[in-house]
Amino acid sequence: MRKRIFEVIELSDGNDKLSRFYDVVMMCAIVISLIPLAFKEINALFLAIDYVTAGIFVIDYLLRFITADYKLRVVRENRKTNTSSWRGVKLFAIYPFTPMAIIDLLAILPTFTIITSGFKILKLFRLIRTFRVFKIFRYSRSIIVISNVIKKQKEPLLAVCVLAAAYIVICALIIFNVEPDTFDNFFSAIYWATVSLTTMGYGDIYPVSTIGRVVTMLSSFVGIAIVALPAGIITAGYMDEIKKE
Repeated sequence: MRKRIFEVIELSDGNDKLSRFYDVVMMCAIVISLIPLAFKEINALFLAIDYVTAGIFVIDYLLRFITADYKLRVVRENRKTNTSSWRGVKLFAIYPFTPMAIIDLLAILPTFTIITSGFKILKLFRLIRTFRVFKIFRYSRSIIVISNVIKKQKEPLLAVCVLAAAYIVICALIIFNVEPDTFDNFFSAIYWATVSLTTMGYGDIYPVSTIGRVVTMLSSFVGIAIVALPAGIITAGYMDEIKKE
């Protein structure tokens, strides 16, 4: 019985109609639960949506908890880890601390704690409820493929992140010393360098001297190249993953 429950609540491979139906129901519940967050006011309809979807998430959490031993064994087999020591009660004790289990819990708690809480922490609960969007990762095969790509390409992506961080710090140091009157503190320079890296250009902080503008132009060109690197790495990894699929 528990094994069948595990097969249903896990991502469908396309052949199990009941599992596919479960995935669709959960995806719809997640999307509908996010609708109240798009409005400032709270009415009876939004409260009903929140309570119903939270109830669905509670059932999903309990089903995943009672089948945690199947899930963790599959994960460790995929990682080629020795599973002999991961048996019995230990697996159930580990599951609540796994990343997706924490996200599931964060998606549930605000609905029930808000009943006994005041208005002051209402905004905090609304913020925590946005974690429900991460539950979609579990039910979308495309997102899982991209997640696998990022895991496999983590070393080159990490190298690009280090390069981008070094670029931001160096550019911030240069512009902070070139235009001390424009940037009140080093954080402002970091903010400007980050915006320049992404070529967003908000225009709230900008250099006014000739040297500062030259630095901005050069940093923008370099920023384009750095931003393009992760896109190429992920695209190549995605194509490899698609071929394997």
